Amino acid sequence: MNAPIDRHAATAVPIHPLLASRHSTRAFAPGHDLDDAQIAALLEAARWAPSAGNTQPWRFLLAKRDTGEFKRVLDCLNAGNRDWAGHASALLVGVRTDANAKGPLAHAAYDLGQAMAHLTFQAAAEGLTVRQMGGFDAAALAAEFDLAAPLVPTVVAAIGVPGDPAALPESVAGPDRKTRARLGVDDLLINP
Repeated sequence: MNAPIDRHAATAVPIHPLLASRHSTRAFAPGHDLDDAQIAALLEAARWAPSAGNTQPWRFLLAKRDTGEFKRVLDCLNAGNRDWAGHASALLVGVRTDANAKGPLAHAAYDLGQAMAHLTFQAAAEGLTVRQMGGFDAAALAAEFDLAAPLVPTVVAAIGVPGDPAALPESVAGPDRKTRARLGVDDLLINP
């Protein structure tokens, strides 16, 4: 195989090194287990994310590899995601809560995204990688773990130590073997 692709982002201006080097891989180092301190740090980072009215409309279901809960989450993933996610140290289900005692929470999905971003940044600081996915059966996941409204499974994240993308089967390796690319800032700005 050719030399590994540099996964460090080629940014237009300098940004924090953890943000520039963060990337989502499907390759996880085999046999690594998250320790309690790492898990506590990830969840604490998510806890301190901003949210509308400080409602914190997020909940998490954490399933460590080699547990029954891990298999239950894994079974709710789309087949393509199951092919690689089973090697992660843990699967984390990000659940939004769409209402509280005061009524609907219109920004719950956005706020959960903020919490996941904080968790992802902390993971990078811990030497971990997080690959978030939308390819799962939310209804099956909710039923499997008795999550009733207003709780809505919104994202599943595979967490672990980055592994060697060369070890991935060709069927799932695509993104890990391509140069990272993003739209430029000018393409993202809406000019009035």
